[in-house]
Amino acid sequence: MERLCVFCGSSPGDNGAYRLAAEELGTALCERNITLVYGGSKSGTMGTLARQVLNRGGRAIGVMPKLLLEQEQAFTGLSELKIVDTLQSRKSLMAELSDGFLALPGGFGTLDEVSEMLAWSQLGIHDKPVGLLNVAGYFDSLKTFFDHMVVEGFLSGSHRARVLMAASASQLLDRMDGLEHADGILQREALEPR
Repeated sequence: MERLCVFCGSSPGDNGAYRLAAEELGTALCERNITLVYGGSKSGTMGTLARQVLNRGGRAIGVMPKLLLEQEQAFTGLSELKIVDTLQSRKSLMAELSDGFLALPGGFGTLDEVSEMLAWSQLGIHDKPVGLLNVAGYFDSLKTFFDHMVVEGFLSGSHRARVLMAASASQLLDRMDGLEHADGILQREALEPR
């Protein structure tokens, strides 16, 4: 992967582990020479992640819709800040710029973004890896829900397997890199409709 899109919160969350995880991820991206693509905010875990990447000499590309410029306080020291018209165009451009998608803990916006990338993967719009950084068990309930979707017949096991998860940044990036380089058979199976 050369560029990784990271979805995360414009809030820091109440657990200090979320800030530490954002810093750990920023360090790991720089060590692997991966450019960060993210929502462009200077606040919350978004800002923590971008600052860590920049402080370690990496590249950070922000993508922010006009309506959030003041609300989320755009990070002005980024390698690039791309301003778009809508939230939908933000997701589209972030997807176009990236080789994979990773979600840190966040709220509705983060859930919306990572869910859309999973849906696009299921539909064959992209075959890029999608991962959840499960900091302090934050995504445990979502993992259980994904498993429940399979049991109830709304999600195939192969599509469920597209959701990669790990508790550490380096482990998750290894898994995502492994999927990216997996043979075409695995990728085709993962994208077959049920």
